[in-house]
Amino acid sequence: MEEILKKYEPIIGLEVHVQLSTASKAYSSDGTTYGAMPNTQTNAISLGHPGTLPMVNEQVIEKAVRLGIACQCNIRERNEYARKNYFYADMPKGYQITQDTTPICTGGFVAIKDAQGAPKNIGLTRIHMEEDSGKSIHDIDPFHTLIDLNRAGVPLLEIVTEPEFKDGQEAYNYLSEVRKLVRYLDISDGNMEEGSLRCDVNVSIRPRGQKEFGTKVEVKNMNSFRNVQKAIDYEIKRQYEVYESGNQVVQQTMTFDAGTGATVLLRAKEDAHDYRYFPEPDLQPVLVKQDYIDRVKSELPPLPSELLAKYLKLGLSEYDAALLTESKDIALYFEDIIAHSNNQKAAANWLMGSVKSYLNDKAISISEFPIAAQTIANLISLVEKGTVSNTAANGELFKALLEKPNEDPESLAKSLNLIQESDSSALLELVEKALAQYPDKVAEYKSGKKGLLGLFMGEVMKLSRGKADPKMASKLVQQELDK
Repeated sequence: MEEILKKYEPIIGLEVHVQLSTASKAYSSDGTTYGAMPNTQTNAISLGHPGTLPMVNEQVIEKAVRLGIACQCNIRERNEYARKNYFYADMPKGYQITQDTTPICTGGFVAIKDAQGAPKNIGLTRIHMEEDSGKSIHDIDPFHTLIDLNRAGVPLLEIVTEPEFKDGQEAYNYLSEVRKLVRYLDISDGNMEEGSLRCDVNVSIRPRGQKEFGTKVEVKNMNSFRNVQKAIDYEIKRQYEVYESGNQVVQQTMTFDAGTGATVLLRAKEDAHDYRYFPEPDLQPVLVKQDYIDRVKSELPPLPSELLAKYLKLGLSEYDAALLTESKDIALYFEDIIAHSNNQKAAANWLMGSVKSYLNDKAISISEFPIAAQTIANLISLVEKGTVSNTAANGELFKALLEKPNEDPESLAKSLNLIQESDSSALLELVEKALAQYPDKVAEYKSGKKGLLGLFMGEVMKLSRGKADPKMASKLVQQELDK
């Protein structure tokens, strides 16, 4: 690949379709539940029966505005709808209601990391509203294609980027950021395996220094971020080999075969004029006023980029901050902890340590975690005050709270006899007893073997059954050894 990139420059753009999490379809009242029995979520409007009229789903507009604000786009005031005409067996009307010349959002960007980990902004050309088609199923009946029209009319946002990607890794990073963003904004679940996030890729290459773009090839129907990355890298190599052999790349639509790792021809590529766009006569234009945009903006949840910057300012490492913001639910749980504790590092350690370990072990999400965030903050406070040791808090006390999540942590620690011994006179007796068991080791310590301190501390902790305050015990051990 390095040899190819020295001679040719890849030009890559992405078109991402985000299926919106609305209760009804884009222009009718049908349900949108994933996994419903085939052809049970349809009505006369979504089936395109004569005499029926579509109606605009306001939630689609609000979710489009949410995404536009988050991506710092220009949001159009007058939004018109258009018909995109083409016949597929799973498009019952024979056309798709979309936006052509008046996309609701233009400009803006999504911030990503490039293949080397450096910050990069991917510019957006447009975000527009449209509806999905149904689903053709080819692998159940060997002789027939089965059609499920439940998905026909489900609302989509199509996000079209500028051709600013340089390789498959950048595309992978971009898709990860888009999925994270739509989940934070509560506009989509972003599950690629359920078709909630779908990506088409446009790839071309040109000799370095040439201003004109090369002939682009579109790759469709990829079911994972990693396959998008592989398809791009494969297509760059394939086009390079075509040009180097003296031939020309043909404008085509391809799909990616994950089994062979190669792109495969689907059909000759259509141009925009093939779709015969014209204004949708059954839908009036929708006006998106500034006061509406301001209201939507005031109701936005915190965005991952904002939380990442906040956590870095709090002193967390970039690694910790990235892990905490990867999931919205994790980030909000962390926000709840630090609302009750000023020890952000300890809060991150708890969440990424004991809590995450429990979630992984039980295969559950943070929303199902039984212990409240404030209780975790109370545990942090108990350790800070020296009431319980960090080991006891993360071990026996944490396990007990999982069984009794509504119990007060300090009361539970007392009942389990986990309160640290911080009485200096009582601890001194334990220290003297520990040292008395190893007179030869005490002599070695005094002769310079300072590494034996751990041995004495271990014995003190054993005698106290783990309840000795480590700081106080260590101070007393050194005090007695230095006599």
